Amino acid sequence: MSMPLQRGISGVRVSDSSDDLRDSQMKDKTERARSTTDNNNLTLRFPFGFLFSNQYSSKHGGGGENGFSADPYSARSRHRLMLLFLKISLVLIVVIALAGSFWWTISISTSSRGHVYHNYRRLQEQLVSDLWDIGEISLGPNRWKELEYCNIESENFVPCFNVSESLALGYGNGDENDRFCGPGSKQECLELPPVKYRVPLRWPTGKDIIWHSNVKITAQEVVSSGSITKRMMMMEDDQISFRSASPMSDEVEDYSHQIAEMIGIKKDNFIEAGVRTILDIGCGYGSFGAHLLSKQILTMCIANYEASGSQVQLTLERGLPAMIGSFISKQLPYPSLSFDMLHCLRCGIDWDQKDGLLLVEIDRVLKPGGYFVWTSPLTNPRNKDHLKRWNFIHDFAESICWTLLNQQDETVVWKKTINTKCYSSRKPGVGPSVCTKGHDVESPYYRPLQMCIGGTRSRRWIPIEGRTRWPSRSNMNKTELSLYGLHPEVLGEDAENWKITVREYWSLLSPLIFSDHPKRPGDEDPSPPYNMLRNVLDMNAQFGGLNSALLEARKSVWVMNVVPTAGPNHLPMILDRGFVGVLHNWCEPFPTYPRTYDLVHADNLLSLQTSQPRKTCLLIDIFTEIDRLLRPEGWVIIRDTAQLVEKARETITQLKWEARVIEVESSSEQRLLICQKPFTKRQSI
Repeated sequence: MSMPLQRGISGVRVSDSSDDLRDSQMKDKTERARSTTDNNNLTLRFPFGFLFSNQYSSKHGGGGENGFSADPYSARSRHRLMLLFLKISLVLIVVIALAGSFWWTISISTSSRGHVYHNYRRLQEQLVSDLWDIGEISLGPNRWKELEYCNIESENFVPCFNVSESLALGYGNGDENDRFCGPGSKQECLELPPVKYRVPLRWPTGKDIIWHSNVKITAQEVVSSGSITKRMMMMEDDQISFRSASPMSDEVEDYSHQIAEMIGIKKDNFIEAGVRTILDIGCGYGSFGAHLLSKQILTMCIANYEASGSQVQLTLERGLPAMIGSFISKQLPYPSLSFDMLHCLRCGIDWDQKDGLLLVEIDRVLKPGGYFVWTSPLTNPRNKDHLKRWNFIHDFAESICWTLLNQQDETVVWKKTINTKCYSSRKPGVGPSVCTKGHDVESPYYRPLQMCIGGTRSRRWIPIEGRTRWPSRSNMNKTELSLYGLHPEVLGEDAENWKITVREYWSLLSPLIFSDHPKRPGDEDPSPPYNMLRNVLDMNAQFGGLNSALLEARKSVWVMNVVPTAGPNHLPMILDRGFVGVLHNWCEPFPTYPRTYDLVHADNLLSLQTSQPRKTCLLIDIFTEIDRLLRPEGWVIIRDTAQLVEKARETITQLKWEARVIEVESSSEQRLLICQKPFTKRQSI
């Protein structure tokens, strides 16, 4: 074995002149002693003095044998010369340092600033990650232990809607049915589907037929359904059908035509009237919204939490937008001026209660020039009590600057004013006042209801007739984007990125990714069908780019665009683009039933959550909630930094998901985590 080469130091051999030196010392010891002392002192003080010895000696006409002058003043002169050298060296060092600092500053201001910022961000992310680890490590030996399954009683459990707990906390007079998220709202177990649960039928078949075992509803609840949309439902063996091609369906269509005529449009062409999004309060089982889909109208159903026979649960099972929302004591988690129309078909809400406070909330979320459609026996009073209540609602609507457009049978249509001067022109003491600046919050998050007119100071106060028609509305122009402080280039770049991303997602969402297939899904593989997904939840929607790209790619989906309370609030813009969405804190349970969504998407949500100075939940809490929302065999796509994706991959081992980490070609620092929830069946008892 060859040995490594080593480098030596070459030197000069010095002859031994000790005898001559000894003779010289014997001749003059005193002079030698003085000379030796001076030389030793000089050597100790100036170890680099030899650099100047020859020059100094020649200048003064010679020197001794050792190269040092025998002049008694030579040491002193050499000392001064050495000090001068050190001073000059010090000055040169300072000049070089200043020049280097100046050059470094210039380089930072040009090309290196991004690298320094990038390194700073990485250090910041590492710090946040370490703090998150401390929280996870505090869980002790249970950190990576698989979560247990919940008991059968919680199959349809929705956290934050516990009536008995709310009553125990002192809530009453109907407020106990509202949303209250206390310390015990977090689930620490995994929900199993019902024993006879079946994967929903693909859209559009699933719109008209759902499996009875997938929802909680009794035959008596079906029979006792009173409204038009509920009467369309029929139980047949193991399924529930919504008769789209039946006389009941014709009744819904006739009802839609009636509303259109009352507004002053023909053939349900609501788009021409500026209507794109409708908030359907107490929607039955979503048949009104299902009918309007063919008219390019997007309807969001909201209804109170119901332990059985839930309108929201059945509507979502059909693949239609819905969430739990209450007109009880709190404002809805939507911005002011959110919807083009609000609809209430025998929705069970007493609008005359609380001195008209609920109608004020209707006004807050309704866009200028928008419509409130109400169908109720109360609008056609047949006794004194009904007449009294109807008169109050009629007069109150007028006091908040609504115009009664039309009334036919039990249906009434009001139109909200487009002129904010109407409020100041009212007689003193008539109707609620306009909200002060401190109370006029554009996007409240479950704040108590307020008796004042909101949204009047917003730059978004634009009549629905003055807005761009759908579908052009989704691609906002320069003037519209300026309302949100954005440039067209920003939205254009975001749209292009999402188009590419959706194509990548669609190729990855294939069962082949978890098989033993020797290659990744590619062009030669059969692509997933356009309708493999229906209900999509975007946990950090940003500008609504995913929603827009999916629609442009003609995927048969609807997207719940969620804007986290921890980040920038782009929800007003998302709703103004003609999409649906909601404000939400992801450290709290989402207001919906278990097994709701086919796909849950989280783009940089983990980075957003970990950047918060105060941690109110752990990573496992967020993923446990995702598991509750996800249907069996549903998909999860997480896009984030490589470090956080790796932490997420470790965490989801507790959830029993299948997972795969994939590199992102456009970014070396980000990764994709593609997960699929298994279909785990509960054993029959």
